[in-house]
Amino acid sequence: MKNMSLQYTSDSYPPIFRQPNIPLCCNENQDLCNHEVVVGRNTLPVVDFQCVNEEKLHEACSDWGVFRLVNHGIPTTLINQLVETSKQVFNYSFESKQRLFSCSPVTYFWGTPALNSKGLALQQPQNINWMEGFNVPLSQLSSHTRAHKHGKDDDPLSTSLRYLIQEYGNHQSRIAETIYKAITDRLLLDQRRLDDSRNCSSYLSLSTGFLRVYRYPALVQPNETSWGMDVHTDSSIISILNQDLVGGLQFMRHGHWHHVHPVANTLIVNLGDMMQAISDDKYKSVKHRVKLNKYKERLSMGYFVFPDDDILIQSPSYKPFTYSDFRAQVQQDLKAVGYKVGLQRFK
Repeated sequence: MKNMSLQYTSDSYPPIFRQPNIPLCCNENQDLCNHEVVVGRNTLPVVDFQCVNEEKLHEACSDWGVFRLVNHGIPTTLINQLVETSKQVFNYSFESKQRLFSCSPVTYFWGTPALNSKGLALQQPQNINWMEGFNVPLSQLSSHTRAHKHGKDDDPLSTSLRYLIQEYGNHQSRIAETIYKAITDRLLLDQRRLDDSRNCSSYLSLSTGFLRVYRYPALVQPNETSWGMDVHTDSSIISILNQDLVGGLQFMRHGHWHHVHPVANTLIVNLGDMMQAISDDKYKSVKHRVKLNKYKERLSMGYFVFPDDDILIQSPSYKPFTYSDFRAQVQQDLKAVGYKVGLQRFK
């Protein structure tokens, strides 16, 4: 494929998302509903990666299920390069992205990732997530990069994107492993107090980690059914989000939706379903969603890591199950009832 076929175009979004040009100005809080609470810079629990306080981390996980991570050690230059390259690749035409990322290891998706493209085609606009993205299983990306190290790629920008994602993913794995160890050290201490023989420190598998880069369009006429990403919990053990300064991330706490104020050079870490099961419900998989901005598109990068498929998860509150069992049940529920039921199926 020659580069001339990948010229930037105003038709970069999936056809269903395309809208008239809109002014690039905004009041970041004007879209918040009365029942939404802004979580400011000093409200969300903060964990310093360079000197993790296990007690503060435990409080954040048990009381919030989400926290802000500072001093994470990812070079700012790397983040900026990845963001800028992602924007350039997102600006390729919709058709070019479909062709260029049609197979592993980097795949292009839009709407609802849990459904296949055929299913998406049948969805009405109000029933889909208003976002597009690249899905990257990091272990497959490493193999692909080694295999093509001395070859020529079709498109320089997509090649650059893969290398940047691989480097960024290495940092995400480092952070996830450290945070998970700090969390499970506290859980292991509690288990010893209870004479519990389970070993919760052995579930995390870095080989399962994958990265998603998301782009959300500005939406001129949003309504109550138009969301960048609808309410959900992650199936992961740990999820790590790097969001730009546009904002839109919200999470549920004590029955209210909280808007997370974006802060430069910080990460948002939230717990997923597997961590809730591993901790025997001491920690909660936090519900969250993404609200669209009327005036600006939004870019974010999410890292997700899981147990190996065949590792048995044992907890007094749940029937023994593997992540493979859980994933299959989620897919079954999506087809049968239209949404993810999650851990309740294994109680």
